[in-house]
Amino acid sequence: MNEWIEIIRRFMDSGGDVLWLIAGITFVMWTLAIERVWYYKFALSKDVDYAINTWEARAERKSWNAKRIREKLISEVTLKINASLPMIQTMVALCPLLGLLGTVTGMIEVFNIMAVTGGGDAKSMAGGVSKATIPTMAGMVAALSGVFVNTYIKSIADRESELLEDHLTTDH
Repeated sequence: MNEWIEIIRRFMDSGGDVLWLIAGITFVMWTLAIERVWYYKFALSKDVDYAINTWEARAERKSWNAKRIREKLISEVTLKINASLPMIQTMVALCPLLGLLGTVTGMIEVFNIMAVTGGGDAKSMAGGVSKATIPTMAGMVAALSGVFVNTYIKSIADRESELLEDHLTTDH
C-alpha cells in the first residue's frame, strides 16, 4: 500500500501544484455526482410522493390557483432534482482550463531553466516539460469523466422532472 502512495505522490509532484488543484476539484466533482445518484436512488421518491400526495389531496385541480399550486410543487421538486448540477458542470469546464494553467506554468519553468543554464541542461528542462504536459492530460481526463457522469445525471434529472409533471394530472 505504501508503494502505491509513493507512486501517486511522485506523479502528483511531477505535475506541479496545479495537478493537486485538479485532483481536488475532480474529487469534489465526483463527490457531488455520487451524492446526486444517491439522492435519485433513495431520497427522490419521498419528495415525489409528497408532491403527488399534496396534489391528489386537492378537491379541485382546474382553477388558476390549482394550476399555480401544481407549478409550485413541480418547481420545488425540480429544484431538488437539479441541485448541484450547475456546480458539476462548472467543475467539468474548469478542469481543462486548470490543465492549461499547468501547461503555462510548466513552460515558464522550462524557459526559466533555459535562461539560467543557457539551454544545455536537458534533464532540468524535462522536469519542466513534465510539469507542462501532465496537468494538461489530467485536466482533460477529469473533464471527460465529468462529461460522462454529468450527461448521465442530467438525463436522470430530466426524466424524473418529466415523470413528475405527468403524475400531477389536472383531470378531475
